[in-house]
Amino acid sequence: MTATGDGGEAPLIYLDHAATTPVRAEVREVMITTLTDTFGNPSSMHGTGRAARSLVDAARDQLAEVLHCRARELVFTGGGSESDNLALRGVARRQRERGCHLIVSSIEHEAVLETARDLTRDGFELTVLPVDGRGLVSTDQLAGALRKDTILVSVMMANNEVGTIEPIEELVQVTREHSRAAFHTDATQALGKLSLDVNRLGVDLLTISGHKVYGPKGVGALYVRQGTALDPLITGGGQERTRRSGTENVPGIVGLGVAAQLAEAEREVEWRRQSALSERLTELITKGVPGAFQTGATPPLRLPNFSTVSFPGVEGELLLLRLDRLAVCASAGSACTSGSLAPSHVLLAMGLDPSVAGTSVRPRQHRPTRLTTPSARTWSERRERWWSRWPPFGLPRSPSNRASRPPGLSSCGKILTCQSDLAARPQWRCESHRGPTTGYA
Repeated sequence: MTATGDGGEAPLIYLDHAATTPVRAEVREVMITTLTDTFGNPSSMHGTGRAARSLVDAARDQLAEVLHCRARELVFTGGGSESDNLALRGVARRQRERGCHLIVSSIEHEAVLETARDLTRDGFELTVLPVDGRGLVSTDQLAGALRKDTILVSVMMANNEVGTIEPIEELVQVTREHSRAAFHTDATQALGKLSLDVNRLGVDLLTISGHKVYGPKGVGALYVRQGTALDPLITGGGQERTRRSGTENVPGIVGLGVAAQLAEAEREVEWRRQSALSERLTELITKGVPGAFQTGATPPLRLPNFSTVSFPGVEGELLLLRLDRLAVCASAGSACTSGSLAPSHVLLAMGLDPSVAGTSVRPRQHRPTRLTTPSARTWSERRERWWSRWPPFGLPRSPSNRASRPPGLSSCGKILTCQSDLAARPQWRCESHRGPTTGYA
């Protein structure tokens, strides 16, 4: 798999599109034009301000078309995390007199989980719904957790680590039957891959973010169904119908509108193409690496560009280090946890043993990804580049024996040494242990 952008083949293999995506050419061009020609404050009454306001309104209309909602039901924010916070904190604070019970799933993004947990400090009660081995939330579990004082349910539309697609329509129906709670879904990963028709889904609040669909970072939106009451997080000038004060990020909003519209237009074609790529990638890994296995749901209950694979016996951080040294970009879990390499809370919630969860890697291809057959010379050059950059920890290396060069550290912090030739898939042992091999290079 090689990643090629709009400008041609990139000098690396980028398989981390669930973390972020490059800004596509069409989005970049319209943002540059906006930065150059339309710099006014949208709240100003003069012509330059009105020109900026017209661009914000046009982007809002573009997004409303994608979500099949009214333009006035959209609130532009600083990203997905802010949208999640506005949904949870805004509803909880405004509707506290009606109840104090919140429900979220155990595999939510940290922006939802940590916000919900923080609200318990203010006296709110929290129920965290379990998931099955595929990462799916059960409608029966939700029905059993709903109470008369439940004011908000939040279940993400598609998981950001394993790609599991939740049955949102069914969950919303159960919520309506058993309570008066508002329903929020984080659709950050679903934009451009699933239909986000909010009327069909029935949700009251929905989160999206620009940089997951080849748009800019630092901009997102929250859909708020008309009649859903929530308090703002940011007060001040009263922008976004008083729901989110602050001068609008005009270039970012324009970029989000264009990116979302393009992603929606290409959605069905890209679903088929990325599904084929994902299946092929997973097959190559699981057949080529003994013991490797896929985690999470399988199609059609998984996003098309997701492939989460576990490598028992291999330390995830060491594997990512080796991949990075070969100019292959991938992640072990959510990229929004400040670089943490702790076992994924999503995989743990799905029932994986911590020792296995810590060995998972999530390669994520996307729109620019192409399937190619690299030459032996290409991989030889990548290996040479890896060795030329060694060691990352400032350790001495032997110029005459590559197999003796340590690839990293074991879980106990000791140096790992090679027990076989590199070409024969070397096994690495911790020098302080006499036990089994700690992992593979």
